[in-house]
Amino acid sequence: MRLVVPARLLEEARIVFEAAGARGAEATALLAGLVVHGEHRATRLVVPDQRAGTRGGCWVEVTERGKRDLAAALALEERYLARIHSHPGEAFHSGTDDANLGLTAEGAWSIVVPYFGLGLRSGVYACAVYQRTDGCWERLSAQQTAERIRVVDDA
Repeated sequence: MRLVVPARLLEEARIVFEAAGARGAEATALLAGLVVHGEHRATRLVVPDQRAGTRGGCWVEVTERGKRDLAAALALEERYLARIHSHPGEAFHSGTDDANLGLTAEGAWSIVVPYFGLGLRSGVYACAVYQRTDGCWERLSAQQTAERIRVVDDA
């Protein structure tokens, strides 16, 4: 299964994450889109209402309002394809990320952006990319990421 992401959506995410990072906080968003012939095609970035903390380590959570907004944001034919969020340092899936029930569909994607979003300046391939397989998040190698994610200039 392939994920096609317009470069402008990654740029939008980078701006959100770097703004939060300037306050020392993480941020999160979802890529919404369509599944066409088995290909996940992201069409927009959805940034829910969220709150983040910097005491006792960095964390971010979607508020109750944000959860309602996410539930109402999709058109009938759309679905959430990927979660994309920032970490303060290296990119990896934490135990909290693994346990997050916000996106559990088989084949879903999770993209962890390092250094408060600065990692996206080097592109999605500088991030840690996971795919939901058999109910678990599987980290993709750099080669798998390059084979399964295509960043496009259009759409």
